[in-house]
Amino acid sequence: MKLYGIKNCDTVKKARKWLDEQGVDYQFHDFKKDGLGDDLLSKWESAVGWESLLNRRGTTWRKLPEEVRDTISAQSAHAIMLENPSIIKRPVVENGNEVRVGFNADEWAAWLA
Repeated sequence: MKLYGIKNCDTVKKARKWLDEQGVDYQFHDFKKDGLGDDLLSKWESAVGWESLLNRRGTTWRKLPEEVRDTISAQSAHAIMLENPSIIKRPVVENGNEVRVGFNADEWAAWLA
């Protein structure tokens, strides 16, 4: 299992703590520090859709110019996420061929059972 996110993100911290408490072995990739490749982002978009990855609640989204937010598309969202990984909803988790976005302890317990 590989968990992607930003080290200081509260949701990522909760997810990592939960995985540690469950004894789940995982690798952590900080995409702000370690980078995010075009191929990896495309893989996530294919798996869950760009809308699921784009965090429209965060400060990075709010800092975008209004015309960019109003005309967002799959192509522009991809470019924005590559340029500003902080705008990606976190964490992103790969477990085998499955990709999930966000953290919910009950859903993860069922998913990893």
